[in-house]
Amino acid sequence: MSLFSWREVAMSPGAVVAPDERLPWPQTAAMGVQHVIAMFGATVLAPILMGFSPNIAILMSGIGTLIFFLVTGGRVPSYLGSSFAFIGVVIAATGYGGQGPNANLAVALGGIVACGVLYIVIGAIVQAVGTGWIERFMPPVVTGAVVAVIGLNLAQVPIKNMAPTNFDAWMQAVTFLSVGLVAVFTRGMVQRLLILVGLLLASVVYALLTNGLGLGKPMDFSGIAAAAWFGAPTFTTPVFEAGAMLLIAPVAIILVAENLGHLKAVTAMTGRNLDPLIGRAFIGDGIATVVSGGAGGTGVTTYAENIGVMAATRIYSTAVFVVAALIALLLGFSPKFGALIQAIPLPVMGGVSIVVFGLIAVAGAKIWVDNKVDFSQNRNLIVAAITLILGTGDFTLKFGQFALGGIGTATFGAIILWALLGRSRNA
Repeated sequence: MSLFSWREVAMSPGAVVAPDERLPWPQTAAMGVQHVIAMFGATVLAPILMGFSPNIAILMSGIGTLIFFLVTGGRVPSYLGSSFAFIGVVIAATGYGGQGPNANLAVALGGIVACGVLYIVIGAIVQAVGTGWIERFMPPVVTGAVVAVIGLNLAQVPIKNMAPTNFDAWMQAVTFLSVGLVAVFTRGMVQRLLILVGLLLASVVYALLTNGLGLGKPMDFSGIAAAAWFGAPTFTTPVFEAGAMLLIAPVAIILVAENLGHLKAVTAMTGRNLDPLIGRAFIGDGIATVVSGGAGGTGVTTYAENIGVMAATRIYSTAVFVVAALIALLLGFSPKFGALIQAIPLPVMGGVSIVVFGLIAVAGAKIWVDNKVDFSQNRNLIVAAITLILGTGDFTLKFGQFALGGIGTATFGAIILWALLGRSRNA
């Protein structure tokens, strides 16, 4: 396909919309809004945990997604958002206390830029020598486990952090039930917008119960009224210190593993071989991370949340992600739009997250099913079993100040286990 040229297709029940196709623009725009909502919670949460500006993070997610789209020639449907892989090392490198702006933000940005440069180098090597070696190290049993682990590892975020009261937990249940009802009992465009429609229904129920009946924390709309329509965020220039760069740059290895797992999931869903684009995908993600870090934003990665939305809607059009990126740019420069989305109740966002993260986990299982992974073979069984528990339990290993958390240990554990167990004749 040529860049910015998609073949228009009509909406039909159960149809798949390919990366080089698109629905009519109004429907494509609606899908773009849904993807913005899917990425918003995590893309805002990650910078808050590191003391970064959420507005910058949203802006850079849009810019990064457009960069990724251009570098991959518009053939890989993905959204780039704030990466959680940076949180531990950024806190270690800056000594951030966990509240308010990060006083050593510039030092962290230097490390993020260095990480992006390393990521670009890895992508260039992959582009030059091919991806056959990746297939040998990461067959379907490994990639399926890694994709599943990404969803399972993230499950603790909505369940542990987004439902502080019993009422909030019940509202999470109302939310994922709303999404489920929309997914099963509606048809057409409403069904395709299951995340967005379910979120709106749950928000209405929340407002009735809280603002109307006083059963929980009321929805606060004052921030929307007070926020300006337009306002440029505050940019920060990175400072390059060797210690922070050495600590943060190795995160590139985790980003490679995450990106590869996401690409495998998209390949399985779309039925299109994206292996020739893996190197370009790494380069695009790396450039986006450099640009983000250079302006004051977090490191970015292809987002599993949006892959979960694609799995549910079966719409893989890259036009949707261009629209989502443009909306993110608008949000980055508009405090009022940001305030509107931030007014969504925390438990409602948590309920949506439960659905999306669950869909990611199922996408990993789909890789196993589609590739007919044989779990009667002990090698496959052990690799998958250990990987799932390492990731779900957030098994962490520390190397000095560098900590490799659940997704990282599960990813590298799966790769190493597959290689080591392959030496056995009884595998």
